[in-house]
Amino acid sequence: MEAYLDNSATTKPCKRACEAALRTMENDFGNPSSLHKKGFDAMQILESARGVIAKSLGVDPERIFFTPSGTVANNTAIFGAVELMKRKGNKIVTTAFEHPSVARCMDKLEQSGFEVVRIAPDESGNISEEAFQNAIDEKTVLVSLMAVNNEVGTVLPFDKIKRIIKRKKSPALLHVDCVQGYMKLPVKPERCGIDLMSVSAHKIHALKGSGALYIANGVRIKPYVLGGGQENNICSGTQAMPNIAAFSAAVEELADIEKRLEKVTSLNEYFKSELEKIDGVKINSPDNALPYIINASIGAVPSQVSVNYLSSRGVYVSAGSACSKGHRSDVLVSMGLSPERIDSAIRLSMSYETTKEEIDYALSAIKSCLSELSKK
Repeated sequence: MEAYLDNSATTKPCKRACEAALRTMENDFGNPSSLHKKGFDAMQILESARGVIAKSLGVDPERIFFTPSGTVANNTAIFGAVELMKRKGNKIVTTAFEHPSVARCMDKLEQSGFEVVRIAPDESGNISEEAFQNAIDEKTVLVSLMAVNNEVGTVLPFDKIKRIIKRKKSPALLHVDCVQGYMKLPVKPERCGIDLMSVSAHKIHALKGSGALYIANGVRIKPYVLGGGQENNICSGTQAMPNIAAFSAAVEELADIEKRLEKVTSLNEYFKSELEKIDGVKINSPDNALPYIINASIGAVPSQVSVNYLSSRGVYVSAGSACSKGHRSDVLVSMGLSPERIDSAIRLSMSYETTKEEIDYALSAIKSCLSELSKK
């Protein structure tokens, strides 16, 4: 038996997505920028997919721009927003536990002379509205935060930030990295006042190599990727049509967000209750985390040792973000956890396809891992 519990790193493509990609590769392989029938056919698929993504977010299709990944969407949003807004101030507010595709952008902007305020979570992994209230001011030109933390599952107050920005009379644009929250939470950017929002296909049972950026009406960021002017100049480069077709198909497949959330919540409650019964295991995710993600420290067993041991038994987990190999988790460090607890932490991330049998199998393997590898 196997138990795949690394869905925050990537998900297994659903059958509908695979079929859409194959159909596009075999039949509709034209370049959507080409002015002939094959090009027109590809363009129809592109615009249909744009409509599907837009509908899932409750926005107009012209507000959706395809990118090669969530990382490119984040970079495009952040650098584009700062270039647009830099004459109005030099302060950026973000959090101390962002994904590397945001955190490294912030490092670069700080080196360029911007003031970057990184709000740290408390020990439970949460960040309050008040923390943003205290950080945002009239000099702030960008607020960038994730909807859901990719390592511990914290749901940030992204839907409250625009009100704070207005209250503080700040000109700031609001960017939300929704890669881990998309199609798991019912996020509607217009209702929340979000100016820019990034999503990714391979986190929702589609293929790697496609993402999208929502840009609110009236927000005209400057392009970060230059070239042939595709996606209305927002992200140049020939669109990866099989990936985009698969992206659209997966969104349609996952339309019932609440039903899947209910199922995964039940699995999460069972999983955590059983983990807490194991001597030496400590849960690092906050109680109010998105139920798809559980971060736990496994006794005194180093994270990578646990990952390797569990993998040898067909249980697939990670030692943190798949984009941050080889060093101590910035997320857990920002929460102020002890080095011992950080160094033994693993992330168990589920999908709507996860079963109780997989969880039971994983629990058995974790118990064996502790029994065989814990320091005596």
